[in-house]
Amino acid sequence: MQVDVVTAVHDPYAVFLPFAWQSLRQQSHSAWTWLVQIDGPPQAVIDVLRACGAADDERVLISAHGTTEGPAITRNVALGRATAPLVQNVDADDELEPGALSLLVGALTGHPSAGFAVGHARDLLPDGYLQDHALPVPAGVLRRGVLLDRWTADAPRHRLPVHPAGVMWRRSLLLALGGWSALHGMEDTGLLMAASAATDGVLIDAPTLRYRRHGAQGSQQASKFRGGGQQIDFVRERAAILRTLPAWTGESAAPSRQPG
Repeated sequence: MQVDVVTAVHDPYAVFLPFAWQSLRQQSHSAWTWLVQIDGPPQAVIDVLRACGAADDERVLISAHGTTEGPAITRNVALGRATAPLVQNVDADDELEPGALSLLVGALTGHPSAGFAVGHARDLLPDGYLQDHALPVPAGVLRRGVLLDRWTADAPRHRLPVHPAGVMWRRSLLLALGGWSALHGMEDTGLLMAASAATDGVLIDAPTLRYRRHGAQGSQQASKFRGGGQQIDFVRERAAILRTLPAWTGESAAPSRQPG
């Protein structure tokens, strides 16, 4: 099944793109297209993609919207370009494990009613060491609301039971939920909690994402933003409404990309 891999990137993260590109070339599942969406000035990103050879691959589709809008909007612009039935997010500074796409596609194929699939994330440390993390939820079907309940119960820290950055989505679910949430540093969290409130998912008992730890990543930066609590309230209230609605089922399959 065809997968559109979405990567939002801005100039400071261009240096990491060759590693993301290498991880895509190492995938055992070959039916993928890489939708690179450039946020802000494009030239440095394009130069890196040309230098590593990604720009010469017909599976790599590069686009820039010309302004600086942040990760959520940038991913949603890329989502508007996507046509495959499955969408895999890969942040510009992260990498996929070699079997990631195959495992995630297999999980969604085996569970037609599930809207998303996710695996374990391993921290990729600056020295190359991969650090595993135990998850508080068992592998298998993630029943509707399970992730949301775990996240809500872990107040005030609100730690996520799975890593949201490496989720594979059914495109129809992404569209139904409005794409990535327009939140400050919580765009992945907002989307995952809405998805958990709306439908079942699948957790794979295997690593699928290498989450790079480095000093420039957004989660390591100090911020004066004071709306975090209100954002959490928004995510919880929206999820509560979604749980009152019939479960999302969507389509178990969609037409594959047409050539041309």
